[in-house]
Amino acid sequence: MTTHRTGTREEWLAMRLDLLEAEKELTRRSDELARRRQELPWVRVDKEYRFETDEGSALLADLFKGRSQLLVYHFMFGPDYTAGCPSCTTIADGFNGFAIHLANHDVTLSAVSRAPVAKLQAYKRRMGWMFPWASSVGSEFNFDFNVSLTEEQQRTGGVEYNYRREPVEHVDRALEGRETGQWGGDSETSDDGPVSEMAARCGIDAATYLRERPGMSAFVLEDGAVYYAYSTYARGLDGLWGMYQWLDRAPMGRNEMGIWWRRRDEYGKR
Repeated sequence: MTTHRTGTREEWLAMRLDLLEAEKELTRRSDELARRRQELPWVRVDKEYRFETDEGSALLADLFKGRSQLLVYHFMFGPDYTAGCPSCTTIADGFNGFAIHLANHDVTLSAVSRAPVAKLQAYKRRMGWMFPWASSVGSEFNFDFNVSLTEEQQRTGGVEYNYRREPVEHVDRALEGRETGQWGGDSETSDDGPVSEMAARCGIDAATYLRERPGMSAFVLEDGAVYYAYSTYARGLDGLWGMYQWLDRAPMGRNEMGIWWRRRDEYGKR
């Protein structure tokens, strides 16, 4: 026997209609937020960032691939990682399907990571991905957009992430609440904590794992100049997790107890 509330069809319909009004209001608010994002002033990018891509060395303007808009997913895959972050991997699993639609709407979607391009290419082959993925190794790109930090920054603190400065005692809690609401507590980076678990899946220790951060940034190319338009981080990325949009509509919701997701070729493995 279910422990969830049950009722008649008439009771269900009355509550569903009330919920529908709340959903419509959320949609309207989401539309308004999108408009406000588009009204942000553009900031010209004058620094010359260089990347390594499947086609060779490239500048930021080259990542647009002839289009006027560029969306960058800051994928957590540092130089020492042996595999990409499982959470970023779960998000990126959805890119193949809609990257072609974005490309035909004057928008290029590209991932960027600090791992060498050969590692990125090998991981793309493993996951069956086709979207562009550039390496920013040797560039200040990741650091300037607050998705990577140095060992010294990690040790001394004062790192900016998600538009706030992190005290040194909180630098190991950067991912708290990002996916499950279970990231937190004194054991977060202990040997059996969730960050250490994610780090182990990437072949590294927790400190190395946390020197990379997730995020996305938007750029515009106009009259030969590149402009920075927008970034979001941490739970601002929730909408990019395709699986969560479905789970939020499932009868039991996210129903999470710790880190349950895997790279899609790892389910069933121990």
